[in-house]
Amino acid sequence: MTESGPSHIVCDDVVPAGRPWGRVIRQGEILRIVDLHGRQAVDFLCYDAADPSDRYSAMNTVKVQGNVFVQQGTVLYSDRGNALFTVIEDTCGSHDTIAGCCSAANNYLRYGVRNTPNCYANFLEILGKFGLGRNEIVGNVNFFMYVPVERDGRMAIVEGLSKPGSHVELRAERDVLAVLSNCPQMHNPCNDYNPTPIRCMVRRG
Repeated sequence: MTESGPSHIVCDDVVPAGRPWGRVIRQGEILRIVDLHGRQAVDFLCYDAADPSDRYSAMNTVKVQGNVFVQQGTVLYSDRGNALFTVIEDTCGSHDTIAGCCSAANNYLRYGVRNTPNCYANFLEILGKFGLGRNEIVGNVNFFMYVPVERDGRMAIVEGLSKPGSHVELRAERDVLAVLSNCPQMHNPCNDYNPTPIRCMVRRG
């Protein structure tokens, strides 16, 4: 239930550590992503379900908001300037828009390791279930991941700010395909070096 009244739960899934998740969220439905244990990065992409070629745009989202962080009140915009989701509740704040997802390639470039589980592979897996693929992977939101930017432009992935039970709620402004990777990264502190499960709930008011 919400403070304004009862809700119908459409789905309630626990996503294991390191695994992907996705579904179509209908207009007006609310997606809640819960960081069950704290400091767990969640890589997130979304698309207009009626035309997935119109996908989340980090550039439009940052420029329209004038802020590199996603937080309560942020609208996630598409390439064509359409509103996909609005963040209506956020108990963490400062979710990242610039660092993108981990991949086999950048894990090797940054950490010298090969054959690592990664979010890019997770995106490929979950997008494949909706008939989409590599060309649909763009710069993503990283919920619960903190990437501060210094005055001289330097940035770094540092320990997250989320606590056990921290959550964000996203209201779908149209029918939206939402996909995520519960990040498996263990070579930087985005997951506190210990990937853990998250919870994804969808409700209809």
